[in-house]
Amino acid sequence: MTAADIVRERAGADPIDTGLILGSGLGHIAGKIGGVTIPYSDLPGFPPAGVSGHVPQLAIGELEGVRVAVLGGRAHYYEHGDPTVMRPAIETLKDLGVGAVLLTNAAGSLRTNVAPGDVMLIADHINFSGLNPLIGEATDARFVNMVDAYDPGIRSDLQRAATEEGIALIEGTYAWYSGPSFETPAEIRALGILGADAVGMSTVPEVILARFFGMKVAGLSVVTNMAAGLSSEAISHEHTKAMAPLGAAKLETILRRFLASRSHTATKS
Repeated sequence: MTAADIVRERAGADPIDTGLILGSGLGHIAGKIGGVTIPYSDLPGFPPAGVSGHVPQLAIGELEGVRVAVLGGRAHYYEHGDPTVMRPAIETLKDLGVGAVLLTNAAGSLRTNVAPGDVMLIADHINFSGLNPLIGEATDARFVNMVDAYDPGIRSDLQRAATEEGIALIEGTYAWYSGPSFETPAEIRALGILGADAVGMSTVPEVILARFFGMKVAGLSVVTNMAAGLSSEAISHEHTKAMAPLGAAKLETILRRFLASRSHTATKS
């Protein structure tokens, strides 16, 4: 029995419109679904999310009238040395009929006008690690077009949702750094020259995989700190978890407004 079969058995076979993958300190949002919760350990291929601040559960239910699948945590490259670690989970979302995936993360800001507690809409990314979850894929499908990987239509809808809620949502470029150590100030200066606006240790492999499986993608970064060398604050994972709730409320508000609009559009059509 596949992971998708188990989900259908426990949560019903109705198609799921949107998938959400939650980052460090944001897993509590999965608890707002009020549907069926399935531990990753019950789902074949799903990774153990071993980082504190992540909740290794898949929640299936409705949020603002939209049927969603919410991954309360993710596994990272730095935990396993494997950029494909999230492939079974992403493929399960596809098998469940998910058409759009929203990825969230905690990130460090390289911009003085994007501060801790802010949310940044990802417009593009820089794969600073050079790793790729499609290395070893045997078919020509591995040659994924990454132009507009972050779907312009969904980004526009998220911007509209933020504006309607009075929340500033700056767009920027996210850089993936493999971790688990934080970046050095010199690496941050290099990323700034390359055009990065925020930096984190996740998301990019999942975006590549979601595009590989034909799903639309959007990404949102909750800024938890200024990147190394840009402030006097001490950067740590504990600091990230402590600061994530500052932006989590804004993130949830944007997501709820976005999904409500998505539900309204689907009802009209």
